[in-house]
Amino acid sequence: MTTLKRNTRETTIVLSCTRGDPTAGTIGTTDPFFDHMLVTLARYAGLRLDIEAAGDLQHHLLEDVAITLGMAVRDEVPQHCTRYGHAVIPMDEALVEVTVDIGGRPHYEGRLPSRLYDHVMRSFAINAAMTLHVRVLRGTDRHHIVEAAFKALGLALRTALTEGDTVFSTKGAVVIEREGDA
Repeated sequence: MTTLKRNTRETTIVLSCTRGDPTAGTIGTTDPFFDHMLVTLARYAGLRLDIEAAGDLQHHLLEDVAITLGMAVRDEVPQHCTRYGHAVIPMDEALVEVTVDIGGRPHYEGRLPSRLYDHVMRSFAINAAMTLHVRVLRGTDRHHIVEAAFKALGLALRTALTEGDTVFSTKGAVVIEREGDA
């Protein structure tokens, strides 16, 4: 289990993440829609998330939680995992496709109809050191599009995080050791 604490003048976050029972965690960010998206992501990804967060502005809160969550997910990537994941989710009139590579190459391509949630996805991907592509294939309701994107991201992550006995890289395993956090 990875537990991170992030404190700034703008936000206070305590976040724990582990692969396991997604229904066991608790999420409270003071933003009900964002809480719903995080619960959805956890459920579809097969992650247990415990998040307590507060902030001065919605933008700061969502961005800082996405940064912290990305860092925690990165710490949960097994050395031998499927690495790649892909999912397409329909939600009423919306259809969203997500593809991930959790192999340590941070990049985001996408465009959600909400600049704030597009920024959340970018912040998450960069800090998770993953490549994340989000394509909105169709849809008119922003809520449905954003929720379908979180569901697709969750399913793609679930696949990518699946443990196996092979390293899917011609480089072999990439090992990074952290010594002492300040």
